[in-house]
Amino acid sequence: MRQDRDVILLFATRILRLFAYGFLSVVLALYLAAIGLAEAGIGLLFSLTLAGDAVISLLITTRADRFGRRRMLLFGAALMALAGAAFLATTSPILLGLAAIIGVISPTGYEIGPFLSLEQAALSGLVPDRRRTGVFAWYNLAGSLATAAGALAGGWLAQALQAGGLPEVASFRVVLAGYCLAGLGLFILFTRLSPAVEVAPAATAGRRTLGLHRSRGTVLRLSALFALDAFAGGFIVQSMLAYWLHLRFGVAAGPLGSILFGANLLAAASALLAAGLARRFGLLNTMVFTHLPSNVMLLAVPLMPSLELTVALLLARFAICQMDVPTRQSYTMAVVEPDERAAASGVTTIARSVGAAASPLLAGLLLAQPALVGVPFFLAGGLKIVYDLALFRACRALRPPEERP
Repeated sequence: MRQDRDVILLFATRILRLFAYGFLSVVLALYLAAIGLAEAGIGLLFSLTLAGDAVISLLITTRADRFGRRRMLLFGAALMALAGAAFLATTSPILLGLAAIIGVISPTGYEIGPFLSLEQAALSGLVPDRRRTGVFAWYNLAGSLATAAGALAGGWLAQALQAGGLPEVASFRVVLAGYCLAGLGLFILFTRLSPAVEVAPAATAGRRTLGLHRSRGTVLRLSALFALDAFAGGFIVQSMLAYWLHLRFGVAAGPLGSILFGANLLAAASALLAAGLARRFGLLNTMVFTHLPSNVMLLAVPLMPSLELTVALLLARFAICQMDVPTRQSYTMAVVEPDERAAASGVTTIARSVGAAASPLLAGLLLAQPALVGVPFFLAGGLKIVYDLALFRACRALRPPEERP
């Protein structure tokens, strides 16, 4: 069936994109440091990247249901390839900043840009409600495995090239070239999607704001909460986590790739388990009560006295920290109208990008002070606990269709 083919294609684009994000994330901060940027400059560049992503995503996702999801996905893929080419071609901080704002490049190792929102909206229309959370769980599993494989490949490729005599900066540029090629591959795959990924606007939609009508209040409330969570998470984006491990324990690029590979494998498994928990306990309960203990672990990471204990705690956290992701995505798609799904996912994702935009800069400033290198973890864990409690209080009465009597 055409719909099954589209689902397979959307999984393929997710895998390719997340492999590229993981591939780059291990070496991105190391590359920027190697070409002369200080910690504060790296943090500022990451903040500009996330802020630019928010603007680009807002422009694309709030128009996609009217102008075509496939068309907007193609535009996003072109921006990803162009951003990779720009980072490859220049070491000028100003030009890198412009490329970060305009293009799509991922310092986090996770989703960035308009892709997730549009693919979620398309998948929600291609599968029935009862299968939505399960499909989203497998979709996130595929992404996490791809991120893990990308992190492993990127870290060890750079180290192998350096061991073979290639200068450090040149080895990192090989990884950047791979990211650029992935953007081109993504563009080709998106051309193969059928019209089934589109949606017909509702005849009674009325006036729209940011592509939303009936679900505007719900989406704005969720967006505020998700922004808080993302602001907290921005203190420990994957590139910054890799850099912190390098500063604290002197871990090289290859072992960093292995650590993040293991972490993302565990995150992948946790996403898959989320579907079963959601069927039994509900989407909101799964989101909140798997997220809370992972944030307590996060608070304890900088208190660990050795690399072994630090990695063990990080891996334990990754084993449960991503259970809220497919459930959060499924919940958002479930509580809005079908022709608002791309916009709702876009607005909530943009809120997360805006929330995350400032914290890498603050994390960079903190990492520059030896006495404060553990503070980003304390801020991230504490704010995430506040988010979990606020989300449960605000949304416990709002149920998705499959959980209503």
